[in-house]
Amino acid sequence: MKIQEPLIHVGILSAPTIQFSLEGIYIFDNKEFTGQKTVRIIDQKILFDEQMYDEVILTPTLDTCFFELTDVVIGINFHWERKENQRFNGDLKLIIEQEQLTAINRIAVENYLTSVISSEMSATASDELLKAHAVISRSWLLHPILNDNRQQTTESRQQNSHSSVVSSSLSGHIEKWYERDAHTHFDVCADDHCQRYQGITRVSTEAVQKAIDATRGQVLMYDGKICDARFSKSCGGASEAFENCWAPVHHPYLTKVIDNAETPEGFETDLTIEKNAENWIRKSPAAFCNTKDKNILSQVLNNYDQETTDFYRWKVEYSQEEISELIARRSGIDIGQIMDLIPIKRGESGRLIELKIVGTKQNITVGKELEIRKWLSNSHLYSSAFVADKSDVVDGIPQHFTLTGAGWGHGVGLCQIGAAVMGEKGYRYDEILLHYFRNAELKKIYE
Repeated sequence: MKIQEPLIHVGILSAPTIQFSLEGIYIFDNKEFTGQKTVRIIDQKILFDEQMYDEVILTPTLDTCFFELTDVVIGINFHWERKENQRFNGDLKLIIEQEQLTAINRIAVENYLTSVISSEMSATASDELLKAHAVISRSWLLHPILNDNRQQTTESRQQNSHSSVVSSSLSGHIEKWYERDAHTHFDVCADDHCQRYQGITRVSTEAVQKAIDATRGQVLMYDGKICDARFSKSCGGASEAFENCWAPVHHPYLTKVIDNAETPEGFETDLTIEKNAENWIRKSPAAFCNTKDKNILSQVLNNYDQETTDFYRWKVEYSQEEISELIARRSGIDIGQIMDLIPIKRGESGRLIELKIVGTKQNITVGKELEIRKWLSNSHLYSSAFVADKSDVVDGIPQHFTLTGAGWGHGVGLCQIGAAVMGEKGYRYDEILLHYFRNAELKKIYE
């Protein structure tokens, strides 16, 4: 499998009006443009340069050109959500999508990755971690673009893409998972729902560029196809199987991995069993990602990520009033006062896949892991690997709930904090990758 380096489309921002600045000369409609610009929608057309268009594609005349978008929302629906101005190389494409303007960055894969590595983690991370992340980010990106139909165009992907939310609802049982193929007019978005991409806003380093160059064209492959190389901040000591978080499809390279060179002593590691999961979560077994080393954490976490101080083990406390209001608001279902949170099914990392919520008005079982996290937090609970304790019971109604949890994120694939520790311990990037992606292999698909 040898190809040319692909160009990709990254969705950056959607809004009724978009303001941006062109630094350098850009070409569109046989005209040159530079400086401050504003675009808006009028009669389902894009008003740009006092003319109406179905779409606008601004192409830079030099590699040194860049455009800056105003008020890009980052961390959408997460606890660190905020706006910032962001700068990008490559083309700026403007389209109308769902009655809003969407700004899309068209850019070559390797240039995209230079930003992703600096956006997803600190650009000061170790060389081996940077190289490992370059490979998984490239693999994750190209997995849906090049697998199956390698000549598939953006236009044909628009016809075949499906909703981001897959759900089933039986009486008293709701199950949802969120697919990555939601975008119809671009390949990936720029936020954490895909891969965090902030253009050239995050200061890159020579080390990042070396990591990209050293792994150029390299991807993880299994059975002749590019791997769907998922990653999260902290697995909490054990990684999760793909099918427990998303579609019921088994990927042999996305299965449970104990995040340590050896299995920790004193633990039964079949974490689908409730007593084993509870012991694992309440304690702090040795693991690569079990670290409080600020130097290592700063390699993975940008400044706003470091606002969260607990990654490996954490606690969240709710009063009865807080948890009943939260679940009603986030689920849209009036369950009444919350009497219990009962684990029904756990995945291989101890993450809850199904949780029964017992209320004074009704009972309901919710899954999968992200939907559980959404119901139990104003943004997203750090992970669904938790145990719930009740206290101050009055007339059968607990007045307080304490959630004790493990890890940050879905836990599938590479654990970023664990990989950072492995890099510091002297593991090579290929060893890091094959620790988390068992049965996969490294391949170079373009020069």
